[in-house]
Amino acid sequence: MAEVLNAEKMDKLKARATYVGAAINVFQTIIKIGFGILGQSAALIADGIHSLSDLLSDLLVIIAVKLGSREADHEHPYGHRRFETIATVILGIGLIVVSGAIIWSVMERMAHPEKLPVPDVMTLGIAAISILVNEWLYHYTKRIARRTRSKLLLANAWHQRSDAITSLVVLFGIGAVLLGYPLADAVAAVVVALMVAKIGLNLVIQSIKELVDTSLPPETVDEIRTAIHAIDGVEGIHLLRTRQMGEDAYIDAHIVVDPRITVSEGHMIGDAVRDDLIKRFDDVMDVLVHVDPEDDEDSADNSRPLSRGDVQNLLDKYLADIKPVIEDFRIHYLDGQIEVEVILPFAISEQMQELVKLKKQCARMAIEVKKIDNVFVFFKT
Repeated sequence: MAEVLNAEKMDKLKARATYVGAAINVFQTIIKIGFGILGQSAALIADGIHSLSDLLSDLLVIIAVKLGSREADHEHPYGHRRFETIATVILGIGLIVVSGAIIWSVMERMAHPEKLPVPDVMTLGIAAISILVNEWLYHYTKRIARRTRSKLLLANAWHQRSDAITSLVVLFGIGAVLLGYPLADAVAAVVVALMVAKIGLNLVIQSIKELVDTSLPPETVDEIRTAIHAIDGVEGIHLLRTRQMGEDAYIDAHIVVDPRITVSEGHMIGDAVRDDLIKRFDDVMDVLVHVDPEDDEDSADNSRPLSRGDVQNLLDKYLADIKPVIEDFRIHYLDGQIEVEVILPFAISEQMQELVKLKKQCARMAIEVKKIDNVFVFFKT
């Protein structure tokens, strides 16, 4: 099992990784754009703008982590993790916009190929250094993202990996121009922009899925269902819903238990399900368990069931003769009807005349009251 970190340590790790990435991206933005202008490489300038978008995403991550790490409050009982999701959407949209601007600029320049500049050989070295730096930054950020289970940080890591890939495209583009292919640098710039746009689109789609409470992956849901069935006392599960909030997962489950166990035992089984899922699955933050005596998911009966007060009134009416000695009664709601268990003192069992009368009255109540399936009598010693 992965190392378990407390919330404070996780937030510090995420912040540290982001600050390191931001510092490196400041350096890369200045170097790439500066040398891109001096060396007349549109692809390197585009790569520099990509690094600038990385820097902006780092700042967005810092703000989102700070907001998302706040404790739950009255207005946000589930916490503030969705701030990270919203930040990811903004980041994705920003990448798409930047990509469109780059493509527009390059296409205008390609309309006049005779005016396309020839990149300087020094831009090759800048692109090569960028590949090495971004590949290291990708592995560093990804390692911390996995430890902290942060989807936003993992998205940022892949964003940094994309920088290494785009710098590789830039390297080939500049090299091709120097070998006599004047359009290669511009084509490389367009390829870089399209790659950035794809990353942005993926971030937006995944984050929107999370915002509309899309379920966890099917294989994970199957594992959760199997884990619930393995809990002692669970006879079935007929409703299972999951959703994601930041790096946390939430589960709602309706479990079926023996209909004749006590409320406290059913509650204990529900607690066992909750505790086991939180312990077994690192991403699960909370589990809401609803305990059912039967699978009522497809039940078409929407009529109001008899309440305890209703049953009390019926017993007062049909068993009026023994009302003073009734010690207690239990109700079981099954198959749209109810079963009533009446608890009487053991002494009544020795009074044959009373027993015959009691049996007739119980049978009469079960026949005349449609929602009552049966009435049982128990004698307490």
